[in-house]
Amino acid sequence: MDRIEIAKIGKTVGLKGELKLHLLTDFPNQFKKNLKFSTDIGELEIEYYNNQRDVVKFKNYNSIEEAQKLINQRVFTNIEDTKKNCKLNKNEYFWFDILESKIVEDDKILGTIKDIERIGVSDYFIISTDESLVKQNLPKRFLLPYIDRYVLSVDIESKTIKVTGGFEILENS
Repeated sequence: MDRIEIAKIGKTVGLKGELKLHLLTDFPNQFKKNLKFSTDIGELEIEYYNNQRDVVKFKNYNSIEEAQKLINQRVFTNIEDTKKNCKLNKNEYFWFDILESKIVEDDKILGTIKDIERIGVSDYFIISTDESLVKQNLPKRFLLPYIDRYVLSVDIESKTIKVTGGFEILENS
């Protein structure tokens, strides 16, 4: 995973090359002047970003006609830049650090996180069930809310997340 999608470019705003930016990140503060991001058509450098309106202006796109070429482009960053430009609070983690972590309840491995999906205002781990549990006719995958009620601890170094109530969710999935 060398590229992380963090936004999608929307319609033009005004006549001077500004564009609506649809964020796919929890860190809008990473869109700073002079920072560069990649797209499928090349690199873009931010001239300015208005976080109140989610409007961005990229360098060298100074008219509505030039800006229209960027509509629907996906905006990417990488892990190194993300860690440098996004500051986490205590008990916050980047999704890419959590992916592939083992979900453990009472010293029993329930499965491995394959993806994280935001549904409404909550994030859910998409977990591939451990083979030993699949052999017991439990579902091959299940969702677990990423909330304090279920998540007891996260250890990024060992890629282990200790949970409670996860086995019950698996059984009822």
